[in-house]
Order: sequence, then C-alpha cells, then structure tokens
Amino acid sequence: MAPASAKYKINDEASFFCHKIKFILTHQLRKRLMEDKVKFEIEFPIQASPSLLYQYMSSPSGMSEWFADNVNSRGEYYTFIWNGSEEKAKLLGKKNGERIKFRWMEDVDSDELFYFELRIVVDEITKDVSLIVTDFAEEDEVDEGKMFWENQISELKHVIGST
Repeated sequence: MAPASAKYKINDEASFFCHKIKFILTHQLRKRLMEDKVKFEIEFPIQASPSLLYQYMSSPSGMSEWFADNVNSRGEYYTFIWNGSEEKAKLLGKKNGERIKFRWMEDVDSDELFYFELRIVVDEITKDVSLIVTDFAEEDEVDEGKMFWENQISELKHVIGST
C-alpha cells in the first residue's frame, strides 16, 4: 500500500494535469472562435473638411458626441461607455488628419490582430471626402457590425452637419 503522502501527490499531479488540459482546451477554443472573425470595410461619403472630421474621430470629446455616450482616455487606453456599459480599447496608432486605430481589450490576448480603424480618404480629383471604417466580426455577425457602423456614422454626419 502506498504511503498517504504518495497518494496525495498523485491526486495533486492528476488535478494539476486536469487543470492544464482544461486551460489548453479553453485557450484553443477561444483562439478558434477568434480566428472565425472576418475583416470588413465600409466607405461613407462625408460632406465635411478632413480636419473637422478628424477632430470628431480622434478625441474623446469628439467621439462622445457620436460614437459612444461617453469616452475617456488615459494615455493609449480608451473607455467607451454605452448605456452604462463600458468597453475598453487600446490605441494602436493614429496619423494626424488621416486615421485612428484601436484594438478592443478583449482581443489583446488573441494571436490575431483584430482592430477597428477610422480612415479619412480625399479623392485627388473631386476632393470628395470619405470615411472608411475597417472592423472585424464573427462571420454570422458581420451584418450587425455593419449596421452598428452605419448607425454611428449616421450620427456623426448629423453632428457635423453632413447629410
């Protein structure tokens, strides 16, 4: 008969092994679910100057007027608040007058680089201004993602007087 200490050691090792397998399977499942996200882009014509548009898409106060009920930032971390619910994102980069790019904190641990980006494009010939939104969603949620952006950009157009 094995001594009691050996019995506990076997149980501890089995427990550790079970927890390790559970962690690995959970991580693989999460990773697989995240890999199912697809990239989509939507272009919105905007009747406003690129500099005005950039102010509304790159500052917390500007984004609070159309994107979320409230937006706060601490350095490269932003908090977006909708109906009392908070979503956090990391600022990945921005180029003055051109674009801003965020990554939701829930995606930070993913091996994939999911993000959302707002990019201003000016047609060289016509000088028409467009806002291009790039985002990611799970395949069965792409339409919802597009609808979200259509609603948000509609609000932005209303705020800046671009109909």
